[in-house]
Amino acid sequence: MKAGYSLFINNKQLLLLLLWTAIAFILRFANLDSKPLWTDEFSTLVFSLGNSFGGVPLDRAIDLSTLLQPLQLRPDADTADVLRNLLLESNHPPVYFMLAHWWMRLFGPSEDSLVWIGRALPALLGVISVPAIYFLGKFAFSSRLVGQCAAAMMAVSPYGIYLAQEARHYTLGILLVIASLFCLTLATKKLQQRAPMPIWAVLLWVVVNCLGIAVHYFFALTLGAEAIALIAVIWLQFHRKLPIDNSQQPNIWQFQILWRLFAVAVGTLAGGLVWLPIFLSNKYGSELTNWIVSGDRTFLDSINPIVQALAAWITVMSLLPVESLNLAVVVASAIAMTIFFILVLPILFSALKNSLTTPDSRLGTVIFGGFVLGAIFLFFSFAYILGIDLTRGARYNFVYFPGVILLLGATLAVIYNTPTAKSQWFNLPAMEMAGKKAVLLILVMGFFSSVTVNSNLGYRKYYKPDLLIPIIRELSKVPVLIATTQKTHVEIGELMGIGWEWERSSATDFVADVTDVRKKEEVKAFDSPLFLLANQRRDAPEIAAGTLYKTLSQLERPLDLWLVNFRAPVNLEAQKCQVESGELPAVDGYEYQVYHCS
Repeated sequence: MKAGYSLFINNKQLLLLLLWTAIAFILRFANLDSKPLWTDEFSTLVFSLGNSFGGVPLDRAIDLSTLLQPLQLRPDADTADVLRNLLLESNHPPVYFMLAHWWMRLFGPSEDSLVWIGRALPALLGVISVPAIYFLGKFAFSSRLVGQCAAAMMAVSPYGIYLAQEARHYTLGILLVIASLFCLTLATKKLQQRAPMPIWAVLLWVVVNCLGIAVHYFFALTLGAEAIALIAVIWLQFHRKLPIDNSQQPNIWQFQILWRLFAVAVGTLAGGLVWLPIFLSNKYGSELTNWIVSGDRTFLDSINPIVQALAAWITVMSLLPVESLNLAVVVASAIAMTIFFILVLPILFSALKNSLTTPDSRLGTVIFGGFVLGAIFLFFSFAYILGIDLTRGARYNFVYFPGVILLLGATLAVIYNTPTAKSQWFNLPAMEMAGKKAVLLILVMGFFSSVTVNSNLGYRKYYKPDLLIPIIRELSKVPVLIATTQKTHVEIGELMGIGWEWERSSATDFVADVTDVRKKEEVKAFDSPLFLLANQRRDAPEIAAGTLYKTLSQLERPLDLWLVNFRAPVNLEAQKCQVESGELPAVDGYEYQVYHCS
């Protein structure tokens, strides 16, 4: 009878975990290739295919097929090509790109399937993070319920969907953060028992940490936050504020405890320092990261990191269509999110305090609370001390995202077991609801927020070439040259975004009203624009303008010139180009001007 009951419980737990995993799969793979690619994703695709941005010609007009050539699968490309091109042209370590290269080779993407296949790998890794967080939550808190709540929250977190639907390395980083947090949890449990970590755990922790750094250099922030959490646990144990096994161990065991933790630190440091010479010698490093360097210390600059961090934290649980183009939808979404957080925040804070004071969950709450607070401290230290504002990229929160999910899992477990959850701000009247209903409300909000993200109504791409293409097609009825200045592969990616969307969007609708067959062929002949990447040097910005003038002199007229993110001053009167006088709509990611050249 007892064995049968245990089997029933285990089967129920497994079915629940499969349910969360299935939901995670559906949310992450829905509309996977519907959003436009942006420049970072082009980097992933090009390098993962073993190709180089160096093959795209600069300083001369090129056609669409030449611009998009680096997105073609080369049968002879191998891992050595991935390593060489990545290390020469980018500032990222290679592990994810090598994995993505093998993934690409496995499925052999065509032009139609490239986006889906490129994004499918991080989406799959995002799905795997659901059972991974379950087992970590169960281990850390010795509670299946905490594990299930963490898995459910990971499955429906809109922030998790956002990261999983990008052809980038963040979901692999999240899995390695989870693995590293498992080792941290094991270490703290062994400290509680006054026992050293097993040798296999020491080796595993070092390997995971080294892999994490080789996936993304910002994994070092995860390690810094773990160190802060570990120090907090040791301090609390030293002051008897955390339970400790009272059994006395010989001194040799105390020495081994410290020695093995030291071995983890030394091994991780050695594995991380391998990449330091490569990182420092990369000539593109500063150009690719200038956007996170803070400028003048104005009042707005001072509060931006706080505002940006808060905005990203909110999306862990909720993100309704506040980025919609419909004002009524934006207002309704903002009101709904505000009411939701007014209702649930007091319940969450109360449950977190409960988790912190309950002996069975105190250690886990201290570990992950210290980890998350440590990471936030590091982010703000970078922003306010070093002038490097990492909060500008919400995606960088991947370094502590699993810790937030585990804390939410612990608090949701407390709420679930609470007959009546009270939501009260200060001395205002309290609102009450059943604990299970409160948990359901939070998960339902997460689910609809995830649908918002995978429907491209939340966490919308900064670059929106899909909005620029119709404007070009509508305004330009003659051949088109789209020109931009180029410093790194970022600008090539920006132009590729326009080219890729042009390729995807059918020109049929724009020529359907032309009945004469010969005239229709003439329309199609200039339907595909030419592109110009004018190399721009910091010490001589006028060279880019000279390249533009030379290119224009070689092209037939009439011609429409579209300057898109062209960061050099120009005077086109001598080229007989007149600026478009009409007012044109703004497009996120693309500042543009239109000239009609005759």
